[in-house]
Amino acid sequence: MITAVELGLIYAIMALGVYLTFRILDFPDLTVDGSFTTGAAVASVGIVNGMNPWLATVLAFFAGMVAGVITGLLHTKGKIDGLLAGILTMIALYSINLRIMGKANTPLLGEETLISPMRVSGLLGSWASVAILFAVCLVFVAAIVWFLHTELGMAMRATGDNQEMIRSFGVSTDNQKILGLALSNGLVALSGAVIAQYQGFADIGMGIGLILIGLASVIVGQAIFTQRYIWLAAIAVVFGAVIYRLVIQMALSAGLEVNDMKLISAVLVVVALLLPKWKGFQKIIKNFKRTPAAVETKEEVRTNA
Repeated sequence: MITAVELGLIYAIMALGVYLTFRILDFPDLTVDGSFTTGAAVASVGIVNGMNPWLATVLAFFAGMVAGVITGLLHTKGKIDGLLAGILTMIALYSINLRIMGKANTPLLGEETLISPMRVSGLLGSWASVAILFAVCLVFVAAIVWFLHTELGMAMRATGDNQEMIRSFGVSTDNQKILGLALSNGLVALSGAVIAQYQGFADIGMGIGLILIGLASVIVGQAIFTQRYIWLAAIAVVFGAVIYRLVIQMALSAGLEVNDMKLISAVLVVVALLLPKWKGFQKIIKNFKRTPAAVETKEEVRTNA
């Protein structure tokens, strides 16, 4: 269970990236399947060649940003449909990732990584490592929430809500899309770099179907928690990623095979999409959100009246 939570928290960084494109920009970006592996490949090759793991991870982030910029340019300047632009970049990244690694798999066994200190100290696989990873996720959540409340971030949110309106204020929606895709894929690549260091290798196929995991994390989290506030929606994505990993682990423990993971993910997304439309589920969520403090406050108001 602890391992599933750890993985969920690392994948949560990727899910936050998907949240930026899927919810904020309203852009169906499939680049993440390739940029996730790009981050893992860049970090792994850098570490194997003696680079500091922190520097290798930062380079992975910027490599992911480049992938996002390419998708953004194809869509905005090349006038290619957003979905197709992401697919084209994802396909190209498969060959690029092979070029970066030079082979299909790059092992990190015996190498110094970001996870090594926790592994050596015995923290990995304990609730202490969960607390550390959760704190890291909160830092990313805080950074994203801060950014989305800046003038630039609000312009990006407006681009996703109403392009024509924000364009009338002189804002370049093309630049906003390119920036959003760059930040999103940077986070995805960063998550890939950390996952590679966590599991001890980078593999050319580790990003296949990742968009489904990201969407599942976003949809599941926000089906349970409200989307009224940006900060709460971002935290919901983190919890959604953890819930997703726990559901996967429970499904595998119940007897399903690893090959069934994509089917489990698809079913989970369908359920998360349908649940909010079920009136019974809406009542459960409303009752859950009625905190004791809120109930007491209402009773006090009635008494004073």
